[in-house]
Amino acid sequence: MSADSVADVKREILVRHLEAWAPAALHRARRAVYAHGYADTTRPLAEAALGVFTDQSDLVRGRELTVVTVGGEVGGGAAAAGLNVHSVPGPTADTWAAALKAAGAVRVPVLGFLDATAASEPPGAPLLAAVAAGKPAEALIVLPGSAPVPQTRAALREAGFPLVAAVELANSDDPGEVVLYATTLGRSLEAFKDLLWAVDEYAGVRYRDPGDPERHLIDISLSPHPGPLRRELLAHLGEVGEATVAELRTFALTETVYRAADVTRVLHTLLDAGTVTRRPEHGRLGGDVVISA
Repeated sequence: MSADSVADVKREILVRHLEAWAPAALHRARRAVYAHGYADTTRPLAEAALGVFTDQSDLVRGRELTVVTVGGEVGGGAAAAGLNVHSVPGPTADTWAAALKAAGAVRVPVLGFLDATAASEPPGAPLLAAVAAGKPAEALIVLPGSAPVPQTRAALREAGFPLVAAVELANSDDPGEVVLYATTLGRSLEAFKDLLWAVDEYAGVRYRDPGDPERHLIDISLSPHPGPLRRELLAHLGEVGEATVAELRTFALTETVYRAADVTRVLHTLLDAGTVTRRPEHGRLGGDVVISA
């Protein structure tokens, strides 16, 4: 896998998300905090993030946006009116929680970015809990493909993030890097999924659903190949027996790389093929319709 191409995809995901997050956060509250961990090994990403905020300086006026880079110096001082940038030295694992507390990252909109692909272990509970103190709180975590993704999912939920989704960036059968997004708001997860499928392709990098047992590579497209979603929906129905369309949409949002809207498309195909049944048998495929394997 090309490290440069994966870095490009990560950068675009981060930049696009920040471009949407900052206006929403500062509309919701007068203060917001963006915290960037492992800045010593992800300096280009930290600089790209800071560039998003300096480009939106008009938005920040009359509000206060604090950017904290932990582990390495990026920028410094007030980069623009209302934009405060603080660099905190020291290992992220040791200084992250204290840095966020000093920045006032409690009960205000908080977004934490932790690219731990070069770290010795995934971010632990204290790091995740520090981000979860925000209201609302969001976290973007990047792990190497060899990392225990299910355990990190569970740790995020334990920290206070009820909604967690993951996507693997890859271009071969080898494990790629896994991006996890965690939030306390359902609409934020839906927006992130829309963003995910709208990014540009770089040097053949494709997505893989961490939950797909066949490890199928999916082209980045506004209309992604439905194969992995079809398999995962059928496997889920095989476990639970039946579920409402609304429950299956939530399952897709949190347990697959797909969007809620993709579920409707796949369910119509499965119903037409007789692979699943519905109750009631006729009418619109609304959220309260029950689907059975």
